[in-house]
Amino acid sequence: MIKDEPEAFDYPDRKNILVVSYITIRRAIGVSGLLLPLMLGPGGWLVGIPFQDNMSSYYHTGMRDIFVGTLSAIGIFLFCYRGYDRVENWTANLGCVSALGVALFPLDYNSDPLFQRSVTGYLHTFSGGVFFLTLAFYSLYHFPRDSQIEHEPHLRERAWIYQLSGIVILLSLVTMGGFLFVLSPEWKRMLNNYNFLFWMEWVAVWAFAAAWLAKGRAIIADIAVDMLAHSTALLTKQIRHTQTREQ
Repeated sequence: MIKDEPEAFDYPDRKNILVVSYITIRRAIGVSGLLLPLMLGPGGWLVGIPFQDNMSSYYHTGMRDIFVGTLSAIGIFLFCYRGYDRVENWTANLGCVSALGVALFPLDYNSDPLFQRSVTGYLHTFSGGVFFLTLAFYSLYHFPRDSQIEHEPHLRERAWIYQLSGIVILLSLVTMGGFLFVLSPEWKRMLNNYNFLFWMEWVAVWAFAAAWLAKGRAIIADIAVDMLAHSTALLTKQIRHTQTREQ
């Protein structure tokens, strides 16, 4: 009697492999966001490229391959990422398209992001706004909900990190919008001397990186969550002790 060939993996094993795969994608997105500003700013400076007015301007420098390659990688990771419903899947797809738009449609050389000389320049600016809004939506909506579904440890502390990340991204966008739409040309020139947009973009990118690293259960992120949970527990205990003594 010929026995049936056993399956290569039973269902629990396949499920575990999928979990590891998605955690790896989350970490890859987080690490990419963490490294991008470092490679462009300090990394470019070390090889003789001065700090640019914004990250997009690095397209026109020797750091072009790093800028395009990292954003393309983030876009591909987002395309491969799948969530718990259609809304999350479409969010990932929109993030993918906008990341690729930022990478493949360059900002016009030596230009104000708000006033471009070409269609590709305006597509770049539009894609950048959509990209950051997509990442903020992940932090404010998808990640806190997904944490409950996945029964992650320290849910409250993780929710704080995700929500703070989303708020920081939105505040950075509002600040950059104020710079572009409200300030006079004189103020813009003055702030450009200090690479204002570059630093605001750095803050926003690191905020989204922190959220994705926490969602990917990266070691450094888990340590931060554990420390936050421990501090919260100590503070709560101290407050309850004080209230008991007052009674």
